[in-house]
Amino acid sequence: MRGNRLGKGVPGRTLLRSVEGSIKNVLYAIIYLILCLPIRTLFRMRVKGREMVEVERGYIAVARHRSYWDIPILVVALGWRNRVHFISRKGLSRNLFLYPLIRFFTTAIDREHFTKTDLRRVLAAMSRERIIGIFPEGTTRKRVQSKSGVIHFAKRAKKALLPVNIRASGPYPPHYPFHFPQITVSVGRPFHVSELEVEQNEGRKQPEQYRELSEQLMKQVDAA
Repeated sequence: MRGNRLGKGVPGRTLLRSVEGSIKNVLYAIIYLILCLPIRTLFRMRVKGREMVEVERGYIAVARHRSYWDIPILVVALGWRNRVHFISRKGLSRNLFLYPLIRFFTTAIDREHFTKTDLRRVLAAMSRERIIGIFPEGTTRKRVQSKSGVIHFAKRAKKALLPVNIRASGPYPPHYPFHFPQITVSVGRPFHVSELEVEQNEGRKQPEQYRELSEQLMKQVDAA
């Protein structure tokens, strides 16, 4: 009896996930269409390298974080077929402009007091979603060192890293209401953590190695 109930439950969960995924795709396409014209118009946005994103592969899209505009810019740059699920910090849901994206397409974590529960939630999202979006700096404040969590996530989830460089020609964040920079988004070649170059010393601890790998990752983002 127990085995039969389990057997019936698994297809049911699979069907539910399929329906949920279809609904999310429709919502994401609608949000994309709403964002596309104003983003492309205000920022005169150009996109290079979108062909790097293969339909059947999973990625962790990584970019620097200088403005809340980074989120809708990344959505528009990768296109409506490449739905991005973001890893965000708690409290971001108070931003009304981003609320629809945050409500349905993010996993919120406590970056300052990261726990095993946060880790499980991130890994579940990595398993469930094809493309994960992460800003390793975790904040729009200047001169902040990128956090190494993205390296840990990529290793655990075995996802390729997709470097995305958001270049601004002009003031960014924008100077409202009229000074919006021209934005060029460059998508680089995806790669795995094992391809990052880091000096291997037996005496070095893992956190130190991960910090250096994170620095190498952000160099790849800047070079995309």
